[in-house]
Amino acid sequence: MKSRLNARSWRSAVVFLLLLLASSSAMAQKQDAGDVISNPGVIITIVLILIPLLIAVYLVTVKVRALVAKIKIREASAQKNAVLEELKSADADQLSAILAQREKAVSYKLSNHELAGTLPPEDKKGLINQPNQVNIRFVPAKKRSAKRPQVNPALAKMIIWYLGAATLWLVLGTSIGEYLGIKFVSPDVDHVSWLSFGRLRPVHTNMVFWGWSSLAMIGLGYYVVYTVSNTAVKSLSWAWASFWLINASVFFGTISLMAGVNNGGGEYREYIWPIMLLFGIGLAITLGNYLTIIAKRKPKEIYVSNWYIVSAAIFTIVISLVGYLPFWQNGLGETIAQGYYMHQGVGMWFMLFVLGLVYYFLPQQLNTPIYSYSLGILAFWSQILFYTVIGTHHFIFSAIPWWLQTTAIVGSMGMLIPVAAGTTNFLMTMRGNFHKLGTSYTLPFYLVGIVFYFTGSFQGTAEAFRTANLYWHFTDFTVAHSHLTMYGIIAFFLWAFVYTLVPRLTGKEPLHALVGAHFWMALIGMMFYTVPLMIGSTIRGVEWMEGKPFIDTVANMAPYWVWRAIGGSLMWGSHLVFAYNLYSMTRGGGIANQQALVFEQLKKED
Repeated sequence: MKSRLNARSWRSAVVFLLLLLASSSAMAQKQDAGDVISNPGVIITIVLILIPLLIAVYLVTVKVRALVAKIKIREASAQKNAVLEELKSADADQLSAILAQREKAVSYKLSNHELAGTLPPEDKKGLINQPNQVNIRFVPAKKRSAKRPQVNPALAKMIIWYLGAATLWLVLGTSIGEYLGIKFVSPDVDHVSWLSFGRLRPVHTNMVFWGWSSLAMIGLGYYVVYTVSNTAVKSLSWAWASFWLINASVFFGTISLMAGVNNGGGEYREYIWPIMLLFGIGLAITLGNYLTIIAKRKPKEIYVSNWYIVSAAIFTIVISLVGYLPFWQNGLGETIAQGYYMHQGVGMWFMLFVLGLVYYFLPQQLNTPIYSYSLGILAFWSQILFYTVIGTHHFIFSAIPWWLQTTAIVGSMGMLIPVAAGTTNFLMTMRGNFHKLGTSYTLPFYLVGIVFYFTGSFQGTAEAFRTANLYWHFTDFTVAHSHLTMYGIIAFFLWAFVYTLVPRLTGKEPLHALVGAHFWMALIGMMFYTVPLMIGSTIRGVEWMEGKPFIDTVANMAPYWVWRAIGGSLMWGSHLVFAYNLYSMTRGGGIANQQALVFEQLKKED
């Protein structure tokens, strides 16, 4: 007994020492640069990069198989034509004899009495024939889904205007981003103060944040909240007022930033408060409209999409107050408020709102119910719990209290729960529908959004580790990560929703080849943009840790910035294609709804 106690004591001591060593290495601020490949954050990031690449290979394989099928059909058609030509040149009497013989062979059937005979069986107990027996249901009959209400033409018009304005800001904002990418390669391309990098960079980010993503989400949100509530929008005039207020904030904010009038160093809150107030009022009006619709809903339940959408609007009003009220804008308080504002803007406005839209559009597009309502609620509450405390992980090794940095890292780890729950929910909803990827022009956008929701979010958790921050902090790695999330998740999902909804509102579809061009240019461009930046930034972080001169690390980044410009050019080109696709679905000559045309022609015939 004593020996066992001694053995347990030794084991406890060894485990304690191992934990102590592990914790000391995790909390250390210095690490050998040669350990970069074995760093957990780097390993996780490499694995996550490979996942979308494998998905892209899968999509290419699907397309190639579809092309091979077309070629086989073409060959079969050619063989059919050759057989027809041969039949035309053959003798009629000979063909008739061959056909008669073949018909006799095909029509031959067994009498089914070869073994049993022709006498009826004795079946007094009804073991064979059960004409009056009712089949017992082991699964209750499912309730048929209710028909979707017709979209009010005035509401449809307003939604299209929201999407049109959002697309305009997307093209303008990414045109500026394209120019900034060129400046990385050729920094002396101009010497105009209004076009300097320091002024144009916030113009780019704020225009795609508050102009493109926000307007598109709000417009799509009106359709989803209205549809799942099965009621009418109370005030379209207030919705239009919100539309003009948000557009005015982006317009005046752009002019202000280019003129050098800004809010200081707060990222994503560079608009001065009177301009951002316009956006806040527009968002408050939108929230009021959403709540009124939900309050007057006909179904008893509140569908999970409305949980996400309304919460996103509420959180955004809160974070805007935190970011702009002067109470916390001094010293370290401003830094903490900046981390909260910046990260909550991404996670509790864009991500939360878009996930709410996914919970409606994905199952509706697949004609399949969401896999698990419970997983959706788990993801919702766990995201609110963990995401609201992770903003400080952008300021690791800063003067912010160490315990607050640790809290942010723990919250980042906790974010694996909603990400895993949401990804599982979406993929299981798509289960049995993956074969449709080759014939659908919307599902690839959904799939890419789901994949990057997992990989981009997981990579953000890996980047929060202190050991990974040693390499990546203050480098372009954060730029790559932000594009993996805001572009790979938010933009791809929004494009999926637009291609799903607009044909329903207008009766016109885009040219499918151009949708494919948009998809592949955006996906390949994003990979060209992000992967080289991740590689170059990791190398740069190692060089900093080795004490190399800063200017040398700048020069060494030049090849990776070239790839950034190439990828950005592809992404920008895809946005031009998307803008044309939206135009073709609303005003131009898209593919008309063939079913509707047939019914219109039948009405004319009557």
